[in-house]
Amino acid sequence: MLLELSALSRSPQSPRRRGLLAACVRFRPSVLRLLLVFPAPTSALPSRMEEPLRYKFGPYKIDAREVFHATPLTYAMVNLRPLLPGHVLVCPKREVKRFADLSSDETSDLWVTAKEVGAKLEQYHKASSITFAIQDGPQAGQTVAHVHIHVIPRKKGDFEKNDEIYDAIDVKEKEMKEKLDLDVERKDRSMEEMAHEATEYRALFS
Repeated sequence: MLLELSALSRSPQSPRRRGLLAACVRFRPSVLRLLLVFPAPTSALPSRMEEPLRYKFGPYKIDAREVFHATPLTYAMVNLRPLLPGHVLVCPKREVKRFADLSSDETSDLWVTAKEVGAKLEQYHKASSITFAIQDGPQAGQTVAHVHIHVIPRKKGDFEKNDEIYDAIDVKEKEMKEKLDLDVERKDRSMEEMAHEATEYRALFS
């Protein structure tokens, strides 16, 4: 009887167990107390399926395949239209429009993450420098109202004049918003291309 009760305790909702418990009440109250003190192991209980990771970039949903690194507060994703090889975006997970609206923890984590991502990608692309750029507000060139840092590995001669890169970032920001708004087929960067790139970068953090 005790062996059977032990086995049935792993199926707390079974009709057979309810009937057996009723018998215990009539004949062996001490056995019932044992069953109540030692409930079914949690591994036997149904578990909820984990929800897929979800990322947002302003009002836009970002496919998790584009994200290659994340912390509790920050994520890094490949770029829809990279300016140079390794040009990625580092963003807070919370949708925050302006840099001043980040919490202290978010600010610190955002920059630490950008530093780590930059170091990995500089080495991966055999670059010699990194450009970190934030466009904070529409007059600064920000087209998607979600704080983000452009992280761009740099090599000698990639721009004839170094400051030209900032004009190029402005152009790419506008192009990125147009593509996200139109939601049309990405001719220059397919999802497969971006997912493949993200997979390669993800391995740098494993």
